Amino acid sequence: MRGRLRKVAVLDSSVVLAVTLNEPGSDAVVRLLEGGLLSAVNLAEVHTRLLQRGVAVDHAWSLILALQCEICFFTDKQARIAAELIGVSQPLGLSSGDRACLALAIERKATVYTADRAWKNLDLGIEIVVIR
Repeated sequence: MRGRLRKVAVLDSSVVLAVTLNEPGSDAVVRLLEGGLLSAVNLAEVHTRLLQRGVAVDHAWSLILALQCEICFFTDKQARIAAELIGVSQPLGLSSGDRACLALAIERKATVYTADRAWKNLDLGIEIVVIR
């Protein structure tokens, strides 16, 4: 993308899992992975889910790292944003990991990508793209 600025993409765990497991919708986001932002909270969630599916520990970790996402620390500012999202997110069944992802996107004023259709109902001042 030389000569053009690419808008920052924050990736939800569901998107990373869709790509690593070759699920529907993954084609739409593969191009966003390299350099896309992934919260350390979501990194832990993706690794956990791969292990629960029986992927060997080292292989699961290498699958995630091969995506070349930028891993972002979960900051105190993001923790506050995530906690304060409870009112709008709880009725939709969003998890702490979901709120961590949204907090990163809000902090960075970035577009967030998810496979969770419930996120379409959120109005948080950021662009939310549902991949399927």
